[in-house]
Amino acid sequence: MSEKNREGKRTARERLAVEREKQRRAEKRRRGLIVGVTVVGVLGLAAVVGVVAANAGRDDGGEKAGPVVAPSGAQGKDGLAIPVGEESARSTLTVWEDFRCPACKSFEVTYRPTIHELTDAGKLKVEYHLATIIDGNMRGSGSREAANAAACAQDAGHFAAYHDVLYDEQPLETDDAFADTGRLIELAGKVKGLDTPAFRACVRDGKHHSWVDKSNEAFRAGGFTGTPTVLFGGKNIVQDRTMTPAKLKQMVERQSGQG
Repeated sequence: MSEKNREGKRTARERLAVEREKQRRAEKRRRGLIVGVTVVGVLGLAAVVGVVAANAGRDDGGEKAGPVVAPSGAQGKDGLAIPVGEESARSTLTVWEDFRCPACKSFEVTYRPTIHELTDAGKLKVEYHLATIIDGNMRGSGSREAANAAACAQDAGHFAAYHDVLYDEQPLETDDAFADTGRLIELAGKVKGLDTPAFRACVRDGKHHSWVDKSNEAFRAGGFTGTPTVLFGGKNIVQDRTMTPAKLKQMVERQSGQG
């Protein structure tokens, strides 16, 4: 490997680490704020309980939550995983991600070619779980709307392609551009066969909003420290500073009996 390539991979890892640290600090600040508000609210517990009850079943925009509708083909516990790749693949990569998350995009840029190669070859299956932590950290609803749109794309059989488009077109973390369903529908035009009346209605109506909320609850309940969380063999490979696309490929091929 050339010195230039080694430097490029090192830079990508460092960028991913920086973004995850920023995310961790933002989450810590958010939790601190919640704790502070809770302490103050003890004096008015009855009123707080009333507010919580009044807002139960509503999302951040005040919209009443609907039934949990999993996208077509969703798998795993509570149908929260969107699978990509052959079911018969001997290796599985579990990815927890947020479409507004810069660190998730950094992971995508670095690992996408290798993941595509392995899934296309039938050696790897990827289970995608969608989270909305940036909406909580930065405020907004872009993570939720983008995740809903991705679930709509799964209904149409175009999740993988649309997933990649969302990362290619990811706005700045502070720009809640994905909250605009019109923008999400516009991006569907980059995926052949996706921009249909059914897809548009699914995106505009928030068909999978409650499913996205449930997925995010599962992320928090899992005790993960941030996105992306990428599990292979039960270990978060994002936390392994020695991990590279080449090493991941080697691990998958070893499990496939080809390494």
